[in-house]
This record gives sequence, C-alpha cells and structure tokens, in this order.
Amino acid sequence: MNPISLKPNYAPQADTCYIGVGLRHQHFQEALAGSSSIDFAEVHAENFFADGGIASAFLDQFSDLYDISLHSTSMGLGSATGVNHNYLKRLNQLIKRTYPVLISDHASFAWSQNNNRDIHAGDLLPLEFSPASLEVLIENTDRAQQILGHQLLIENVSAYVDLDHSSLQETEFLVTAVERSNSKLLVDLNNLLVNERNAGSTDPLARAKQWLEAIPHHLVGEIHLAGYSVSSDFTIIIDDHSQAVSNECWELYCFALQRFGSIPTLIEWDNELPSWQRLVAEADKAREIFSQVFTQAGGRTHVG
Repeated sequence: MNPISLKPNYAPQADTCYIGVGLRHQHFQEALAGSSSIDFAEVHAENFFADGGIASAFLDQFSDLYDISLHSTSMGLGSATGVNHNYLKRLNQLIKRTYPVLISDHASFAWSQNNNRDIHAGDLLPLEFSPASLEVLIENTDRAQQILGHQLLIENVSAYVDLDHSSLQETEFLVTAVERSNSKLLVDLNNLLVNERNAGSTDPLARAKQWLEAIPHHLVGEIHLAGYSVSSDFTIIIDDHSQAVSNECWELYCFALQRFGSIPTLIEWDNELPSWQRLVAEADKAREIFSQVFTQAGGRTHVG
C-alpha cells in the first residue's frame, strides 16, 4: 500500500496560526474586492469541475491571492462499489489547476451500482463502524491517494441514527483508517456536538472532549468549526451550517488546540449566509482564541 510518495497537506509551524473560511459564490466579488485577514479558503470541489465559466475564472483569480483547500462531498470513500473513476479524474484536473494546500472528503458512502452503472446518492451517508466497512474505507482512500498523488483528510460526519451493526467505536474506526491508509483526519467539532446532542447525551461537551482524547495528535490535519440549527419540533439538532459558531463549539476548539496544537482551522457557513465581513470576523475570533491558548501554554501549541 502507498507505493508512491504522497504530497502531504499544509502543516503549519508550531507557532503558526492558519485560519480559513468556506467560500461560496455569494461572496465571490467581496472576497476579491479587498485584502482579508484569512490565510486560506475552502471551496467545494464539485462546483468547479466544469471547464471555463465564471466560477472557474473566479477561482483562478482568487487562488492568486489566497491558498485554496479543496473539500469534496461526492468522493464516497466508504462506498463498497469503490470511488468513481471519472470523478477522480475530474478532481485530479482541478488539483492540477489550483495547487491546493488541503484536500478532504468524508468518512461516508455515496456510490452504488444499478445495472452496472454507478449511481450517486447525492448525500453523505453514514458508515457502520465494522471491520468490513473499515477495509472498504482504507482501500478506497489508498486508491484515491495513489491516483491524486496527494494525502487526503477524512472528516467525521454528522449522523442522526445509530447503525445497529457497528462493532467498533467511531474513534477506533477512524484512527485505524487513517493510520493504515497514510491519510489524516479532518476533525469537525460541530459534528461531534451535533451527534452527542442527537444521541441524548446529558453533557455533549464532555463527551466530545472524550472523543478528541481518543485521537492521537499527530493524526489530525485540519479542524472545522460551524453552527447548527434545531428542528421545528425541537427534537433534532441539524448540521446545516446556518448559524455562527456556537459558544459550545468555541469551548471545544480551545480544548482541541490544547490537545492537537497548531492545526489549520476552517469556519464553515453554508446556509443563511452572512456578509463576507461577518464571516471573516468568525475567522478572526478563531485567531484570537488560538493566540490565547498559545499564550497560556507558554509557547507550546501542543500540550495534550
């Protein structure tokens, strides 16, 4: 496995704060109009697969100003039928155009087959944490990395039900997957809190901290921060990235920095979009928290 040398993701120095935001088309013009305090921007890869067009032209301009992170939502690394070859081909073309500092997708499945045709589910479907699913995720991640020539980050997903056939803990499942595939984790802190709340945890923050404590610090390559909403009947927490980062998520971020050290951090805001200035303000808050944690740690960003 891994017979070729994979290009690693961006890894900041021990005292470097590296903060980005998710970039959506509503913010394109504002993002280009003036300088910003952000270090990088994440785009959804599939939105830029088409040759030419306004979106592609914007991305070319923007990548001259800021580092780019490519976040895939359709690779389906946990799909038993494998990752679609045409999808990987198009992603590879985008990588060669944008020279991304980070490339990521999710620990989920999306592809199946019908009459020998690949069918995409159009969503991030959760995996059961079983030995069989683990082998599929490892094999697909390794194959994708060989084709792309880059190390991938694998994100923990939000889930609204517990799958009956899971025999492994999520942390054990993910740690084994990234260790054996030579990838790294993208730890979404909001997803941890959403999952704990939907599971009925009496102390979601404490449970999320326990989850983080089970992850070796050297396996984490990025952190995502976001907000959530509550269903109209107040029964489900929805991971829709429609709000500012919650206070609970900020507190968990402090803990994550203490444990993992200087990790690239992204603010996600995908629905009910704020102004560009408001989005950048969230990134500035993450930078302030980083500075506070770093100062309190006496110059050591990894203290866990």
